[in-house]
Amino acid sequence: MLAALRLIIDIQDLDIKMIRLMKLRKERLKELKNLHKIGDDLLEKQKAKETEIVELRKLIKLGEAELQEVQDKIKKLESQQHSVKKVDEFNALNQEMAAFERDRVNREQRLSDLMDKVAQEEDFLQSLKETVQTASTNSRQEEVEILEKLKEINAEGRTLKEARDRLAKDADPEILPIYDRLLQNKKDRVVVPIENRVCTGCHILVTAQDENLVRKGERLVFCEHCSRIQYWPEEQAVVGEEAKTTRRRRKAAV
Repeated sequence: MLAALRLIIDIQDLDIKMIRLMKLRKERLKELKNLHKIGDDLLEKQKAKETEIVELRKLIKLGEAELQEVQDKIKKLESQQHSVKKVDEFNALNQEMAAFERDRVNREQRLSDLMDKVAQEEDFLQSLKETVQTASTNSRQEEVEILEKLKEINAEGRTLKEARDRLAKDADPEILPIYDRLLQNKKDRVVVPIENRVCTGCHILVTAQDENLVRKGERLVFCEHCSRIQYWPEEQAVVGEEAKTTRRRRKAAV
């Protein structure tokens, strides 16, 4: 393996941990945002229901006033009916009273329906308030837990960054910027080993020539397909040396 890559690989291990932490942090922040949104939505529903009930009460008040006017007109007509002497006038007043009576019945029915609706909406509002209260209590508990997790994530992130900065000071000044650019683009491991003639970054077979260049470790070798930096794992190098030694011993024994 190219000697300078050993330090870059150590830096990469820290970077991958930080990337995972950032993803976890993003998920926790999303949970927190959703938690607030649920609470806000419930409060909006409560306010909307309260406004609806206020408007219904206004309609009831207006309806009661209009009903009173109709009842007053009926009483007035009844009073006039007692004083008329002609049958035609009496019948005319009677018809007018019948019309107002029908109007009164209809208005009373509408008022009754409105009052029933207000009662239903008030029951629903009470249930909604209880839901809001329960959700608020649970939300506070969950928020505390999420904030605590975020605090732990931030602390771990700072520790990883400090360790990364220490390693970066000793890293090859030419290789490190190349590595940083690749990491910025892929947000994943960009220094990868070759295993069984396959790039473990993109899982595509590499040429024998490239494999040989990587094995020598004399310069950086980039995957032709994914542009990742490739290296020859030390365990494979050890196995290779053992195999060579075994072959030499066999030949010597012959």
